[in-house]
Amino acid sequence: MNCFNLPETISALIFDIDNTLYTNEAYAFEQVDVQVREFARLRGISADEARRMVSDERKAWAAEHDGQQITLANIMLKFGIPVSQSIAWRSELIQPEAFLKTDEHLVAVMRQLSERYQIIAVTNNPVKTGRRNLAALGIEGFFRDVVGLDTCGISKPAPEPFLKAVELLGVPASACVSIGDRYAVDIATPLTLGMGGILVSGPDELIKLTQTGLI
Repeated sequence: MNCFNLPETISALIFDIDNTLYTNEAYAFEQVDVQVREFARLRGISADEARRMVSDERKAWAAEHDGQQITLANIMLKFGIPVSQSIAWRSELIQPEAFLKTDEHLVAVMRQLSERYQIIAVTNNPVKTGRRNLAALGIEGFFRDVVGLDTCGISKPAPEPFLKAVELLGVPASACVSIGDRYAVDIATPLTLGMGGILVSGPDELIKLTQTGLI
């Protein structure tokens, strides 16, 4: 857990969802692989070949960008798959209910945080999938809204999803803290927008944050 530029007065928390509000290796793999398999079907190639293409593109991007990560939506865009198609695949193919269940510890933490702050989610999945994730975890009711890939038509780390979250919250960016598991995707851009950031590795660290009084 690492904190960056935390404002003196915090009004709102902007949460990533996947690998931040839950950790589930099987689900994390399936969210990506189900899209890679669909891409393979569309291209008429094997799933293994499609997986190699995605892996090679990730490595090439990291080598050219100081080790930074590239999102799957942006990889697919490079392969000629428009964002609208990625949105449709994620909405139709990803099944959170098969992998996630109510996390009572997380429910307690989010209830506590919602009593002190406005809370919104910014995800690279479509809004529908993001809401289904939150519902499966039992925490959807604590979120004022969800900003997804289909909200702005562009994925994090682009600034547009974060700016939309700030607009929906109706508070200054300087009073917001972005919380997520990937610095380059969830933290770096919010910092340039004047927000604070907290890098976590999953829900256990969110519990620690509330226990230590950092938020």
